[in-house]
Amino acid sequence: MICCGECFKDRGLRKEIVPQLSEAKGRCPTCGAEEQHLVEARKLGDYFELLCGIYRPDGSGKVLVDWLVSDWEIFKLERAQANSLLVEILDDGERVREALVPSDLCKTDRLDGWQSLRDELRHKNRFFPQTEFNHDRLEELLSNLMVDADDLPTTWSRARIEDKNQPFLAVEMGAPPKEITSHGRANPAGIPYLYLGSTTITAIAEVRPHPGERVCVAEYSLEENLQIVDLRNPRMLVSPFLLGDEAAIGLMRGDIEFLERLGQELTTPVLPNAAAIDYIPSQYLCEFIKKCGYHGVLYSSSVSTGMNLALFDHALAAVGKVLEFKVDKLSFEYSEVV
Repeated sequence: MICCGECFKDRGLRKEIVPQLSEAKGRCPTCGAEEQHLVEARKLGDYFELLCGIYRPDGSGKVLVDWLVSDWEIFKLERAQANSLLVEILDDGERVREALVPSDLCKTDRLDGWQSLRDELRHKNRFFPQTEFNHDRLEELLSNLMVDADDLPTTWSRARIEDKNQPFLAVEMGAPPKEITSHGRANPAGIPYLYLGSTTITAIAEVRPHPGERVCVAEYSLEENLQIVDLRNPRMLVSPFLLGDEAAIGLMRGDIEFLERLGQELTTPVLPNAAAIDYIPSQYLCEFIKKCGYHGVLYSSSVSTGMNLALFDHALAAVGKVLEFKVDKLSFEYSEVV
């Protein structure tokens, strides 16, 4: 059976392993993608053997393909097709039908440690917390969440609501002066970051205008080769196939939920009257990311389908043209509190 990188969501397989093992290019007979590096499925067997080694037999569990999808989001294929491909890769149909659970290699208390730290930062000790937390491991995990430059938009947007019934100039659309910078989702008060949206509608939604208000939106372009951490979907970014051994893969599997929680810190809606306190954990996280040498953080918008970028240094983005818009109406989603 022949497959290609586009059969998989895993970026380690797509961008490194499959191209290295491939000896031909063309149309993939498995997923139909054109002009792809093609590889015989069984050549991926050693890589999948390491990954599959972190699961052990248990009648109460689920089959291998379901674990690989839920834990790592490895396949782009439909479940039945993914299962067939997995049989070919492992050359073992019986093993693929066996019920499994994660082994002890996957155990970690990282999420509990973060929860204790965030509670202390919010309500006990802000600048000198006492909670023990493995910052070295966090720095190591962040290195797996670097965004690929070709996955970023070429232009970004920043919005401001007009307050004097006249458009802002381009020079007025940047980050606010430090003297008047209030606390934000990523920045502490007095430390300005440049917040950008991936689309015009995302940028407008983030400033929460009322119908009838006018909003200016500036286009921004980023400098090349920026080091940006992407907290939107860790399962799509972390490739277990690049980790080397079962122990490292198992530990990463245990830490994925922790990484997802960090992403939620920057995405979960916060009420304005609680923001000064509830933003503290995400501000702490972003300060640490900045300390590790990264230029910014990418996270999902809580008010639109787009994404946001918190850039630690506003000089790393150049402003372009400014457009003026009038907000005609707003749209809401709601759910019953039970």
